[in-house]
This record gives sequence, C-alpha cells and structure tokens, in this order.
Amino acid sequence: MTQDTPASAPSSSEQPARQSTAVDAVATSYYETLLELMPNFATELGIPGHETEYQDYSPAGIDALAGAARDTLRRLDDLQPADDVDTVTLDAMRERLGLDLEIHESGLRYAELNNIECPAQSIRGIFDLMPTATAEDWGNIAGRMANVPGAIDGYIASLRAGRERGLIAARRQVSIVIEQSTKYAEDGGFFDTLGSTARSDDGDLPDPVQQQLRSGAEAARGAYRSLASFLQDDLLPTAPEKDAVGRQHYALMSRLFLGSAVDLEETYAWGVEELDRVIAEQEAVANEIREGASIEEAIRILNEDPARQLQGTDALQAWMQDLSDRAVDALAEVHFDISDVMRRLECRIAPTNEGVIYYTGPSDDFSRPGRMWWSVPEGEDSFTTWKETTTVYHEGVPGHHLQIATATYQRALLNPWRRNAIWVSGQGEGWALYAERLMQELGFLADPGDRLGMLDAQRMRAARVVFDIGVHLELEIPERWGEGTWTPEKGYDFLKRNIAISEGQLNFEYNRYLGWPGQAPSYKIGQRLWEQIRDEVRASEGGSFELRDFHTRALNLGSVGLDTLRRALVS
Repeated sequence: MTQDTPASAPSSSEQPARQSTAVDAVATSYYETLLELMPNFATELGIPGHETEYQDYSPAGIDALAGAARDTLRRLDDLQPADDVDTVTLDAMRERLGLDLEIHESGLRYAELNNIECPAQSIRGIFDLMPTATAEDWGNIAGRMANVPGAIDGYIASLRAGRERGLIAARRQVSIVIEQSTKYAEDGGFFDTLGSTARSDDGDLPDPVQQQLRSGAEAARGAYRSLASFLQDDLLPTAPEKDAVGRQHYALMSRLFLGSAVDLEETYAWGVEELDRVIAEQEAVANEIREGASIEEAIRILNEDPARQLQGTDALQAWMQDLSDRAVDALAEVHFDISDVMRRLECRIAPTNEGVIYYTGPSDDFSRPGRMWWSVPEGEDSFTTWKETTTVYHEGVPGHHLQIATATYQRALLNPWRRNAIWVSGQGEGWALYAERLMQELGFLADPGDRLGMLDAQRMRAARVVFDIGVHLELEIPERWGEGTWTPEKGYDFLKRNIAISEGQLNFEYNRYLGWPGQAPSYKIGQRLWEQIRDEVRASEGGSFELRDFHTRALNLGSVGLDTLRRALVS
C-alpha cells in the first residue's frame, strides 16, 4: 500500500487556492457550530477537543440544531455568490438546511429509531473511530463511556417527545433495537470487551486508566439496559404494527436521501423495468459460465469453486486489502485523479455482527485513513469472492473512498462544510453504484463470475427500489412477482428471490428497508441520475467531452444533492 504523505502534498486533483468569501464564512461558521453541538461528529473527522463528549440527543439538542440551520439560512439571504464555488455552496445549503427544517417541523427527528441508523447505534458506534494508541486515548474512551448514560437519557427524552406527538417507530424496529441494546449491555459484550482488551502501543495501561475503563464500561452497559427497558416497557406497547410509513413521510425522506424530488410512481415503474433488464443480463452471463446454465446454477458453480472461496475473517480481510490496493494502483492517474495521500485505504473486520459492509472516511488531516468495514453476522465464517469483488470497488476505489477522500482533500477549493459536513445518500451511494458499472466498462470485471457478482449487486439495488417504494406506498405488485398490494410479508419473499445473500444478511436488509424508508432506493435512483447527468454533459460538450475530466469536476464538488449536482455540471 502506498505510504501516507502530508495533506498539503500537491496533486493534479487539487484545485488552485481561492480567496475565502462571505458565503464561505457563513458555511464555515455553521460547520463550527455543528462541531460544538455534535462532538461525536468532531471525532468522526479526527478533530481534537471533544473526545469524551456526546451531542445532546434530547429535544433541546434537536431544537438547537434546527435553530443553527434557521440562523444560517437567514445569514445567507442577502449574500450573492462571488464565484462558481459560491453558487454551488448557496444552492446546496439552501436545499439541505431548508429540508432539515421541514423534517424538524414534521417531528420525525424526535422519533428516530431503526435497526441501522439512529442514536441507539451511533452512540455505541463512535468508539470504532476513536484513537487507541496511547494511555491518554484510552482515558478518552473511558470518559466517553462514562458519558453514555447522559446521551441515552437525552435520546429517551426525545423518543418520549415523539410519542407525545403520535410519532413512534414500527413495532418491528423497536423490537430489533431492544435486542441490539440488550447485546450492548451484556456482561462480556461490546463495552466490557473494549475495556478488557485495551492496550496502548507501549503495552499495558496504567492501573488508574484500567479502572476508569471498567467503570466506564459498567456505566455504558447500565445506560443500554435502561434504553432496552424503556423500549420494552414504555414504547413497545404503543408502537404501531404497520411498517409502511405512507406517502407524505416517504416523499420527505426520499428528498432527504436524493436531494431531488422524483416522481415516485414513475420511479417505481422504472425500478420494475430495470429489475427485468438486469435479470436478462444475468441470464446471458450465466450462459457464459456454463452453456445453458440458469442464474441459480451459475451461482452454485461459483459458490462451489474452491478458487473463489475464503475461510475465516482473516482471509477475508487480507483479500479485501489486496484487491483494494491493486485497484488503487491500477486506476490512479490513469482513469482518475488520485493524490498520494488518498491512496491509503484500510480494510477491516468490524467489531460488531450486524451484517453490514460500510465505509468511514479519513480524518480531516488524513492521519486516520479511510476504512472499509465488514460487519460479519455471527456464525458466518465462509465467504465467496465472486460476489464481493464489486463490493470492494463500491466501498473503496473508485467508489466511496475516492469520492469522500477527494472532497476531504480539497481544502484549497471547498470550505469545511462542503468538504466534511454534507452527505447526500443518492449522490454518494449513487456514485458508488455508478462506479461498479464503470469498473465493468473499464475492463476490471472481465471474469464472468465477478461480472455476475456486479449484476447480483445491481439486481439487489433494483429490487430495493421496487420493494421500498412499493411497500411503504402500498402499491400494486407487478404481475411477475405476485398479486394484490405490497405487504412486508410479500416483500420478504420477493427479496429472497432477488437478493442472493445469506439469511442473516437478508434479514438485516429487510428490516433496514422497512425502518429507514427512502434510503435503500437512493443507490439505484442515484446511479440513474448520475448516468443521466453524465449523458447531458456529454451531449452539451460534444467532442470535447472527456470522462476522466467529468469525474474530476463532479467529485471536486463534494457530496451535494443530485439537483444541485445537475445544476453545477450541466450548462
């Protein structure tokens, strides 16, 4: 792997320095307010000063974030852009912060609870990103564990406020978070293990630090026991059985994850057609693997191929790292602008067993590199490479790592809010899915097994468009897949027929779609919009269009809503 270099190293992807503007000043002020209100966000960015703190998850904390957004929008009212960068910043801030306030007014921020992305997971998950090299680092971890009870108390207060407004997550999601919280609270669970295995780079920790870790772990476990009890005794009895959130809620969340208001019925119909198209492409590739083979037979052949199997998480981690390193070396300065400092990407096995594969970005100064994490479901110890080659490209290069690290690197061009504080799923995940298809176009998926794996991932994302919109809006089921209107039960059978993953992963994904409406479809819809924008730019530029230049310009914008992206790129 290429060694890390200072963040100030020159690169062909870095733009000339520009003078900071009045718009930058407002955006930077808002960013600094976010760091104060959300200390865990500072930890994500590797910014020191708030290592033991949590944000206020109570209604007062939620209201403070809304107040900061409202004040920022007022400050932007009279400002005019000084250059094209300002134009995009104003567009992005007005879209993102305006939508934040709409969601705040809906009350949904007080009722955030699902199996993947809510305070129940994020309060625990921040420990995965904290430094562990020194005794001081471990003291900070102990201090933050000691503050878990306050964070949990604030979260419980918000859930109570949501309940008072008639906003409660579905019973299914409440039950899952009870299970997760109970596991975090177990003797010998996450917090106990974190403390008992603690060592600095210099060896064993001093006794006072070890005592702080034991005390902090006990406090954190007690807080999660309290959360589990509250959910079990107070929230679960009144939680609705129905998973579908309905059109109004769904449309709001779809805009949040896309940065674009799409026609949901048209998008649903497109998703059905796209699923059919991907299945036809899979059938053609299956025939390459063995003449006359069905998709299922081709998958069985690949799964039984010893050359495509990995045993154990150590082998999985080593394979991920090797493939990622080779992709970076092959793509850098040939197909993409990738500075030296961005070439370091660590592949790790996550300390949880929740069945998700994800990426965390580098710290602002790149002292902590971008990381690809695999949370392996408990009991799973055998893995197949044909399905996951495209996943490495999705999470790494040219997917999330290239995208997020590029934005982080552009300190000479983008203010810190643009670089670090905005993430639009449809733009980000859409890019990563676009990157998977691009790797096929660039010849990196010439092996039919790896190509079938890419198509398997594309099929899953197309199926999610159909399932997610169909179930939450209770639309009619396409004839090929059943009859009547969608229900979660019919949807589970549909997903099982279209997503070739383990039972543990499938259950996780199914519950994720039901509890996080609009997020999963943003991948495939985002890919669609990325491809449309690229085609519009190509049509506008004609013979002068260059794909590498298009990618550089697009990635240098950072993560903005897809409508903002289109306005910034299409003449």
